Amino acid sequence: MKRNPNKIRRRADEKALHAISAVLITIFMLMCLYPFWNVFINSIATKAEAARGVYFFPKEPTFTVYADVLRDGKLLHSLLISVSRTVLSTVGCVLFSAMFAYLMTQKDLPCRKVIYRFAIITMYVGGGLIPWYLVMKLYGLYNNFWVYVFPNLLGVYYCILIKTFIEGLPTALEEAARIDGAGFFTLFFRIILPLSKPILATVALYQAVGQWNSYQDNYLLVQDTNLQTVQMTLYNYVRQAESIAKAMQQATGSGMASLADAAANNTTADSIRNATTILSMLPIMLVYPFLQKYFAKGVMLGAVKG
Repeated sequence: MKRNPNKIRRRADEKALHAISAVLITIFMLMCLYPFWNVFINSIATKAEAARGVYFFPKEPTFTVYADVLRDGKLLHSLLISVSRTVLSTVGCVLFSAMFAYLMTQKDLPCRKVIYRFAIITMYVGGGLIPWYLVMKLYGLYNNFWVYVFPNLLGVYYCILIKTFIEGLPTALEEAARIDGAGFFTLFFRIILPLSKPILATVALYQAVGQWNSYQDNYLLVQDTNLQTVQMTLYNYVRQAESIAKAMQQATGSGMASLADAAANNTTADSIRNATTILSMLPIMLVYPFLQKYFAKGVMLGAVKG
């Protein structure tokens, strides 16, 4: 067999080091993944298997608890609310933060440094929870879906990242476009935004994860059950899991039989907690891989210049 002349030959100690690194990385990966896997397998285990303890995969997996939770309708509706909130808030935050950051790069903007420093101060100084609550009510955002969107349309930290990234772009592109007669919005939408995809994807990822996991505004400002987010629904399910499990088990033969016919023997408080946790994580876990390739590049490029 001919040896490949282009193949890099490694010494024995290098091969051993690579092997040890691969083993350690694999162990660390399994340590990170197993808690999620454990939640999943315990959500599909029968009551008897869950009582004995399931560590790899149940012998008789059952997905009836998922069917019951989804058939109830509350979780699906809250998923829709959370998806709407996350999409609108993320798109709005990326757009307005990028526009504000681009404004802060304009040398001829009056009081530019004062405005920028005032925005940065708001990162460190706030009025507190009670003033925030009163302001939200004054704006008419109590029991209003837009309380999830409007207060999150501008992120100062994101503005700093985007501004630093934009300042690293070649100024010749903007100057050439101005000579050709491009105005502010033409420059912003047709030159700056397309060139800023890595940092914008990073900001979108941060904002989407933060909005998906947020529940404080829901807890304090939204009492309408039709406006509950998935995190608040998950909190209620976890807190009331015992009573929900008993209700599902007692539903057989009653008018609530649609909630649990097959699951009366398998639905427990723990299975409900595990199933709702998995369902609440799935959407954001499906989005993350599409933005991951921009993540490291965007953070590094947005943090090079001071």
